[in-house]
Amino acid sequence: MNTRNRKLVERRQRLLQELASLTLLTHGSYVERFSTCARKNCACHEGKKHGPRSYVVVYRDGKQRQVYVPKDELKLVRKGLRQHERAMKLVRQITDINLKLMREGLLEESLEFETEGADK
Repeated sequence: MNTRNRKLVERRQRLLQELASLTLLTHGSYVERFSTCARKNCACHEGKKHGPRSYVVVYRDGKQRQVYVPKDELKLVRKGLRQHERAMKLVRQITDINLKLMREGLLEESLEFETEGADK
């Protein structure tokens, strides 16, 4: 394997290591909502709604779900959503590297190179 291809494999390893470090990764969308309550005499029924309340919108079993985010978890949930964006960029970069190696017939050899590098 030539130097250029070795560098691609090394870059793939770094990208995979970064991907593994995204421990808060959350696939969803952030929304804030205002709502009304069940109390009939509450001001929320006159236009002064409760909120904003934070939610993460996720899809499970083909259905949209809104999961409430407590205020003390909001910062970490937002970080997890940003980590998902980063993860998708990493996956695209890893895919590009694998496609380059595949075109050169080196995909299998690249796995062997990684194993050798881990043994050193």
